[in-house]
Amino acid sequence: MINLNKYGWTPVLDQQKQNTIHSALSHGRITIVHRTCCEVISRDGIFLCELAGNMMFGKSDDELPCVGDWVIFQPFEENKGIIVDMLPREKTLYRKKNGTLADKQMIASHIDKAFIVQSLDDNFNARRVERFMVQIKEENINPVLVLNKSDLAFDREKIDEVIKHLSNQLPIFFTSIHNPETILQLRESISEGETVVFVGSSGVGKSSLINTLCERTVLLTSDISQSTGKGRHTSTRREMVLLEGSGILIDTPGIREFGITVDDSGSLEEILDISDYTELCRFKDCTHTNEAGCAVLKAVHDGNLDIKVYQSYLKLKREALHFSSSEHEKRKKMRAFSKIVEEAKNNKANR
Repeated sequence: MINLNKYGWTPVLDQQKQNTIHSALSHGRITIVHRTCCEVISRDGIFLCELAGNMMFGKSDDELPCVGDWVIFQPFEENKGIIVDMLPREKTLYRKKNGTLADKQMIASHIDKAFIVQSLDDNFNARRVERFMVQIKEENINPVLVLNKSDLAFDREKIDEVIKHLSNQLPIFFTSIHNPETILQLRESISEGETVVFVGSSGVGKSSLINTLCERTVLLTSDISQSTGKGRHTSTRREMVLLEGSGILIDTPGIREFGITVDDSGSLEEILDISDYTELCRFKDCTHTNEAGCAVLKAVHDGNLDIKVYQSYLKLKREALHFSSSEHEKRKKMRAFSKIVEEAKNNKANR
């Protein structure tokens, strides 16, 4: 029998299950999502489960089960089942779905920490770290910055300088799979029963890090490309693995484009460490673009605020405002559609 406490099962989740009409059925956590089914780990083993019709057709895409979700299912054959319900989501990491205005794509749910993995080569990008941090903090998930491949030659002072505005907001680890001490420090930062998701672009070494943390090969990796000197993209799906004696690790495919799904752009000022300047602006509704008496513009002019950080702030703010307005419009249309459906039902019932 599998101890689900190691996979994050808590008394709170148990109470939520007892409050459903399916309390007598089995429960488990989704470890992998395939195209038409999910792998669910339960106390009786791993089950390959399909979705019940009311879940498959009664939910929007961002409400469908994802890796990390706790679900209730009905076993019907050996190691097969039907998912009939899902426990309330918490701390779900999303990103804006490519090619859409306000649709969200789930990455993983019930996340305690998100390891933002960057490699100390040409792949390093402070702007990408900021994007991940904004989205991660939006969901009250604790961010951790993992600067991987520290065995490569890199300018430590330059790296410290470009991330100094972030360094007081999250732990930072310099890691290398060739230096066991750095991996041990990372492992010690993960508590038992804690769920950690690894995010980053392709080639930063997420899967190799997880294999080294687990001290065995649990995820596929690729050799370094001879033409680019970078790791080839390997992960094609989100996958959960158990770190014995510690937490739960979720690997994710490399993300090329990470659009934020933030409703409130006000959090950007704190995350990018410019709130001390915004509070000094002459006008409370200052947009920090062209107003007289703008302390943010003065800080940029005086060299106290990195212009790249300022430009990143403006870009992320525009995206957040655009997503928020698009999301508001989408909800408005959904409410109008629901009203039409309800009126149609009432008319039919009164005939």
